[in-house]
Amino acid sequence: MPPIDRVFCERPTVDVARDLLGKLLIRRTPQGITGLRITEVEAYLGVSDPACHTFGGRRTQRNEVMWGEAGRLYVYFTYGMHFCANVVTRGAGEPEAVLLRGGVPIAGAALMEARRGGAERGIADGPAKLCQAMAIDRDLDGADLTQRSSGVWIADNAAPPHAHLIATLPRVGVSYAGEAAGWPLRFLLRSA
Repeated sequence: MPPIDRVFCERPTVDVARDLLGKLLIRRTPQGITGLRITEVEAYLGVSDPACHTFGGRRTQRNEVMWGEAGRLYVYFTYGMHFCANVVTRGAGEPEAVLLRGGVPIAGAALMEARRGGAERGIADGPAKLCQAMAIDRDLDGADLTQRSSGVWIADNAAPPHAHLIATLPRVGVSYAGEAAGWPLRFLLRSA
């Protein structure tokens, strides 16, 4: 299956978020290949979104990747212990992204379990668990998700799921963002 192309990621962030559901996140390491079907995402709408790292035009060393080209992986460290992975959307100067919140293993489940300390259930059912299971950390910040050579990519395996299979919910963990915390920008694949 070919990787997604940059044009896929340059579209409006909410469209990219919904269309990422069901796609495959693939990671190649010396230990082997792991893959998961993306089942949960959240959209972050840039400088006008109080929950986004680039709200108000905030530009830092940590979020610099968000200010660049679409299709890159934005990885950040949170709570002093976890990594979270995002797909950069839109394009240079439009710092928006989609947080990868969860997925279901489709390849390399044993390796994912080992990375998660033997966890059999819920291997990647949260953004930090997903990163741990897939061996995603800050070393991959800026990786090109449209190229297999980057070691991490999103495979364009199928058409997006039908709308009736997608639950639209408020984002979680962003209560600091006030009213924006309730924006319906979390998307969950119901069949997962």
